[in-house]
Amino acid sequence: MTGGGDCPGLNAAIRAAVRYGDEQLAVSFVGFRDGWRGVLDGDARELAIDDVRGILPQGGTILGTSGTQPHRVERGVDRVRAALDDHHLDGFVVIGGEGTIGATSIVGVPAVGVPKTIDNDVRGTDASIGFTTAAQIATDLIDRLYSTAESHNRVMVCEVMGRHAGWIGWTAGVATAADVIAVPEHPFDIDLVCRRIRGVLAVRRPFAIVVVSEGATPIEGTLDMPVYPLDENGFPKLGGIGAVVAEAIGRTTGFETRVTVLGHVQRGGSPCAFDRVLATRLARAAVDEAVAGRWGSVVGMHGDEVITTPIDEVAAGSRVVPESLWSIPEVVCT
Repeated sequence: MTGGGDCPGLNAAIRAAVRYGDEQLAVSFVGFRDGWRGVLDGDARELAIDDVRGILPQGGTILGTSGTQPHRVERGVDRVRAALDDHHLDGFVVIGGEGTIGATSIVGVPAVGVPKTIDNDVRGTDASIGFTTAAQIATDLIDRLYSTAESHNRVMVCEVMGRHAGWIGWTAGVATAADVIAVPEHPFDIDLVCRRIRGVLAVRRPFAIVVVSEGATPIEGTLDMPVYPLDENGFPKLGGIGAVVAEAIGRTTGFETRVTVLGHVQRGGSPCAFDRVLATRLARAAVDEAVAGRWGSVVGMHGDEVITTPIDEVAAGSRVVPESLWSIPEVVCT
């Protein structure tokens, strides 16, 4: 199954698991539609090699996805366990992010996790499927903002994805030489942001680029934050901090300021070469773990090596941008 938000590389993982299991290990697969929702509803079909031909470069997921978490649904855990018998399964290969893998840990069924998320916040791996592609897309789009910012002498605020972890914002911001980067790990000081922008426009050039993660927050009491609606699991549907920052910059500095929200375009489209290879290696490793009966782990990459981490340890928290990477203090307004 694939759960949570879609991202580039999911189909590459599905393809690798099915081909490897079918051709080399005599393993059969059932694909559940829409993540845990499909398990709860019994919405499944057998997956054979013919079903995965040609899907490696495709974005999204042929199985569909959802944010359903079975422990939050009435009798959800019992229904998941019943699905093992109903479909004659040994266990689940769960391709998902922080929320999906966390739900898998709570349900407590035989499962192996494969980390995917453009936020790159899953523990137990150096990189999650989809992150590298998303970071490159954000980088390419921010590069394009430079020309319009320069043409109009504007401050351009670009809001990127990143709920709890600012990997996309930090990576794309550093890669594009952004003047300010605001991420969830560090509440930002809007006064320092404005001071930084004034300095850039006075000394370096007549425009500025600001990159803000959707989960970034100001120091408490310094800005009025938007009220976020909640999703089906009670989590805020983020989006809008870029507009708040842009309005504050324009009001405080007097400089013409515009905001661009990259939104879901970051996680759409074909995966890059790195994500295709990563998805292939992790999916094959997950099948090996399942065939060996080593349930209860999440496969990941550490350097060039595939590693495994207990699923409960992975579910215990998020992988955030470490302090060691904050080596560009002039663009980090904290």
